[in-house]
Amino acid sequence: MSANTAVFKIWKENNLVTMILWKSCKTFQTQRAVCTSVLNRFHFSNVNQAENKLAVSQKTDWNKTMSEAEKIVGYPTSFLSLRWLLSDEIANIALHLRKLVGSNHPILKTAKAIIYNGRNTQAFGLILLLISKAAGHLNAKPIEEDKAAGVLHSQRALAEITEMIRTSNLIHRGLVNINIDTGSTELNNITFGNKIALLCGDYLLSTSCIEIAALKNQDLLLLISTAVRDLCQAEFVARRDNQNFPIPSIPPEDCTDYALKEWTLLNTYGAGSLLGKSCQSTLKLAGHSKEIEEKGYEFGKHLALAWQASLDLGLCINKDKGILQNLCAAPIMFHVEHDPSLLIELDKGLDSVENVDYLKVLDIVTTGPGIGLTKELVKKHSQKAMEILSVFKESDARKALSNIIVAIGDF
Repeated sequence: MSANTAVFKIWKENNLVTMILWKSCKTFQTQRAVCTSVLNRFHFSNVNQAENKLAVSQKTDWNKTMSEAEKIVGYPTSFLSLRWLLSDEIANIALHLRKLVGSNHPILKTAKAIIYNGRNTQAFGLILLLISKAAGHLNAKPIEEDKAAGVLHSQRALAEITEMIRTSNLIHRGLVNINIDTGSTELNNITFGNKIALLCGDYLLSTSCIEIAALKNQDLLLLISTAVRDLCQAEFVARRDNQNFPIPSIPPEDCTDYALKEWTLLNTYGAGSLLGKSCQSTLKLAGHSKEIEEKGYEFGKHLALAWQASLDLGLCINKDKGILQNLCAAPIMFHVEHDPSLLIELDKGLDSVENVDYLKVLDIVTTGPGIGLTKELVKKHSQKAMEILSVFKESDARKALSNIIVAIGDF
């Protein structure tokens, strides 16, 4: 019996909320067995049905890659932060979530994605543990080392903290802006859902702050704080509709590299900074030099950007409606630079992205240079991440990271 199964059996007997989580755990394990769980969206936006559709349509090589990587770190990271998600505070929030069933509030989709797609939503933690193991640690005290995983206890704590920051960001992104014409029943549901999303996200983020302070490393605290700042900065890049979904900005007169610059800025703030600075932080905990720490940051950033570009590509090729929540996807941005007339259709989404004819947009994009340029973008960042890995000596952990990079570029 696995440790995760044993924990869930104990909690199953305690209360109704954890019984729901137990059923979700069993469903998740079944999905793992038939290899239906694959790449989850890396984009920091509402976790929605588009992610689940994408998960079914992608190749199962990702599932195998993640399984092998988890074996290397010694335990599955799918429930890396289980002790946080099963706290009394979250249990109380879960009770209130039942009142929102049927309301279609985004917080429900976020909660479902966290439980059902645990492996993919918690890939950051796995990557942190792998790079920690690949780099090794210098002059660590035996009591600080997790012998089974080959990493320090502080590094494992950092992986949990990173996951909780990411999860809190996803939950906060589930807040819905209320229109003045909203009916009373819908208004009550939205308001209640917003309160739950705000409180749950705040709890996870504040707990992350307590945990990071407990590591007693001022440099580490500064790095993670700036990563959180960058997540907030991402909300102010590009134009936005009334629910804060991004829409490409109007290109300047000299639009040379306009698409690449804006896409890179948006996704470095929204994903690359957190993964990059977390990788840098975990190498700092291991006592590595400044040069190696910087390599860690670059690796995390390029891996995040390669991953996001690959997911953008998948949404456009599969003509997925989820593209409405990410109209700043790389293929669309490249096409806008090539032919700004596409903005005529995109500008219909300034009030709501639902007003955009996404099939028309994607039909136009697939006939232009955007798809090819995005494939080159994935290749570019994947190669840079792979080059940085050569700094570390050959090991199973390094090989696992290489496999993840290859799986990301397998489109």
